Amino acid sequence: MKWNFTYSDPQKSGEGLPGVTPLTKQLLEKRGIFDSESAEQFLNPSVDQLHDPMLMEGMEQAIARVKRAINAEEPILVFGDYDADGVSSTSVMVEALKKAGAICDFYIPNRFTEGYGPNKEAFQFAFDSGYTVIITVDTGIAAMEEADFAKELGIDLIITDHHEVQEVLPDAHSIIHPKTSADYPFQELAGVGVAFKFAQALLGRFSEEFLDLVVIGTIADLVPLKGENRILASIGLQAISQSKRPGILALRKVCSLEGDMNEETIGFTIGPRLNAVGRLQDASPAVDLLLSEDMEEAEQIATFINQLNQERQKIVASIAKEAEEMVSSTEGEAENVIVVAKEGWNPGVLGIVASKLVRQFDRPAIVLAIDSEKGEAKGSARSIDAFDLFTNCMEVRDRFIHFGGHAQAAGMTLAIEQIEGLREDLIQLAEEKLSDDDYQQVLDIETTVELEDISLKQIEEVNQLRPFGMGNPKPLFHLKHTPKEVRLIGSKKNHLKFQFQSNKSRIDGIAFGMGELYPQIAPHASLDIVGELGVNEWNGRKNLQVMVKDISVKEWQLFDYRGSKHLEKNILVPPKENYIAISFQGRTEAPCNVPVYQAGEFLQDTTVDGLLLIDLPDHMSVLTDLLSRVEARKVFACYHLQESTFLKTWPSRDHFKWFYGMLLKRGSFNLHKEADLLANRKGWDRSMVEFISEVFFELDFVKMEDGIITVESEPSQKDLQESSLYREREEQLQMEQTLYYSTYKELKKWFDQYLNQRFKHVKEEVVNGL
Repeated sequence: MKWNFTYSDPQKSGEGLPGVTPLTKQLLEKRGIFDSESAEQFLNPSVDQLHDPMLMEGMEQAIARVKRAINAEEPILVFGDYDADGVSSTSVMVEALKKAGAICDFYIPNRFTEGYGPNKEAFQFAFDSGYTVIITVDTGIAAMEEADFAKELGIDLIITDHHEVQEVLPDAHSIIHPKTSADYPFQELAGVGVAFKFAQALLGRFSEEFLDLVVIGTIADLVPLKGENRILASIGLQAISQSKRPGILALRKVCSLEGDMNEETIGFTIGPRLNAVGRLQDASPAVDLLLSEDMEEAEQIATFINQLNQERQKIVASIAKEAEEMVSSTEGEAENVIVVAKEGWNPGVLGIVASKLVRQFDRPAIVLAIDSEKGEAKGSARSIDAFDLFTNCMEVRDRFIHFGGHAQAAGMTLAIEQIEGLREDLIQLAEEKLSDDDYQQVLDIETTVELEDISLKQIEEVNQLRPFGMGNPKPLFHLKHTPKEVRLIGSKKNHLKFQFQSNKSRIDGIAFGMGELYPQIAPHASLDIVGELGVNEWNGRKNLQVMVKDISVKEWQLFDYRGSKHLEKNILVPPKENYIAISFQGRTEAPCNVPVYQAGEFLQDTTVDGLLLIDLPDHMSVLTDLLSRVEARKVFACYHLQESTFLKTWPSRDHFKWFYGMLLKRGSFNLHKEADLLANRKGWDRSMVEFISEVFFELDFVKMEDGIITVESEPSQKDLQESSLYREREEQLQMEQTLYYSTYKELKKWFDQYLNQRFKHVKEEVVNGL
């Protein structure tokens, strides 16, 4: 990922924010808050900050029509959508209408047989059933033909929606939409937020009884959590935590949720379950759950919905695997915009699959299910920050039968023969508008923290900014430290856990889904990590932790596999990385099929990602010469010794002196017959006896004939260092001690002296990521 350090200028920081700590001040300024009044509103959101719903264009006209219908006992149909926002919007609207005295019911189209949004068949059904007023929630702003059809039938269509407005608005009785209301101060409400405003206007009061529903759609639909959305989410979380609504209580029970709920509970537990119903079948049970007044009925529906969610998870995993394989099967990198399509895929889960593809490949992704009988493909799209899906797809609007959505998420239907053209058009638009940097996920980092500075108090301070979400992301912090421990966790061993420790502090780091990096992190490596600070509560104990989002190792790493018999298991060569192996002894094979080069072949400077040393040279100078010409990010010491000099007894000068004295006394010594006896008597090794004898022979101190050693009558005056055999054995001993029997830290320190020498005086380029 791309790390964006967003530090503020201390001289300009927070002059208008007295009474808050420097950290809070910095966090608020990052969110565009520079004065005390704005800070107070942000840190303490309240209902007093909400806007008058009557400021919305069309509201007065719409409320008047609904009240006429109530007075005339005309039945009203609420037409909703099948996601969590649509389900909660439908529930709010139905409950508000009933409180106002209306005769009403709801209708949610079937994703598989009717598709997204209003349709003529549904309107015809409503007309035949006697409905004269239809109110859409979380849908309808793109329903041009359907609005005309409703008018032909004599139905008054009231549209409440929040999706992006297209060039032409439907010809409806009323449109309640923040972005079509010039006088309304906040334009980013979720569908349920618009329905809540309608309920307020209809009932003429602040309808706090709906807040436990409003928070679900607001958080689950990923609208920016600022302005009114922040207020509704904040007070809504309090409301849902204390809710006595049977549907909410049943969901909490089936999900084993206790205590206060937060935005993560909604986003990762409640929202997905409500979404699952409409993804796999008709979404009506989700509305029935939220509107139920009977606890037993609610528990039955919640159990059913939970089972659907488990089934949904399996379907998503299967389709995602197929889609990932389709993208990965193309040669080279993924295309600028991913478009995958297949018959038999469940259209209801394709948005989740698209999100997975975006996270994996850092590309906008469209995932389509092909219906060969209809000749159509239907699916969902998700995008990266730099590519506005709505704007770019509107440039090729003619490709679609139906299209709608937001900048980062959209739904669509198109003819099968248009798929390839859509892919080509969007790839072309991406090539014109995006740079290489745009395909990297960006992490906005609030500040760098020291391990000792991370505390419960600091985390509580950060949590003043909750609820976090779109428009108010959870703050990310940068930490540099060497972990005491790195290990794999999880049933599939696909997560990483770090333990960081200093004299005063300890904090755990959890990196979900990063298990494949484990072989790329050397012990004692200094890590730069970016993550969210939090607290893990277990059995009443609170432990500090950081949820890791990205990891960087900025210095070269040493991987110590000396003597290992499991090199194939331990060494993992990442795709697109350049690994080479070096042999000093003529070997031609290396672990993981890494190409092998003989040390003498490297006559020029070389840069590699991974350098495997698969055996040891005869002389240290050969290795140091090689290291001076190689820049390597990772070095793998994976050599072993066939026969160790270090483990043999190394003779001291006293040993040599005693042996020579023994020869002078005896006159001769039979090496073949007496070496073992002498070694046993002195506690030496036979090889030491042989070595001393050979050194003396090389220095002309003794004669050797058929294993019989005698002293030269006139020996020359020489030092032991003049023996090439002595020097070679001494160097071999030093090399083994330095390169094989040393500790990890000692070996790393030795390599530091010689590795990357060409780059020691060049300013290091900052490279993020492993």
